[in-house]
Amino acid sequence: MKVLIVDDHDLFAESLQAFLSTEEEIDVVGRASNGEEATRLAASTHPDVVLMDISMPVMDGFSAAEELARKAPGSRILFLTGSNAPADIAKARAAGGIGYVTKEKIASELIEAIVGAGRPEAA
Repeated sequence: MKVLIVDDHDLFAESLQAFLSTEEEIDVVGRASNGEEATRLAASTHPDVVLMDISMPVMDGFSAAEELARKAPGSRILFLTGSNAPADIAKARAAGGIGYVTKEKIASELIEAIVGAGRPEAA
């Protein structure tokens, strides 16, 4: 399963990539630091799952998810963010996200969420 990481915090993104590299069925195909970069990278890498932060410079995660729905319709968006505000969760769903994982629950929920998001029936 091809995964694209989109987060403006380099250390977090690098750590997340290292964490995901321990999973045989996950192949991190790239990292982007903002939504605009993510849409360009997704067009060339065709990820199954995009792990999308919400708050980023240039283009936020909500706008990027809406753009990805048009440019990379086969990619499923899993929001991965520090916010657990109900308004952000609702905006993530409205933007086309199929899941929402808070950064504090990465170790316990992320792999399961990615695998679930990457299944064709999740689309």
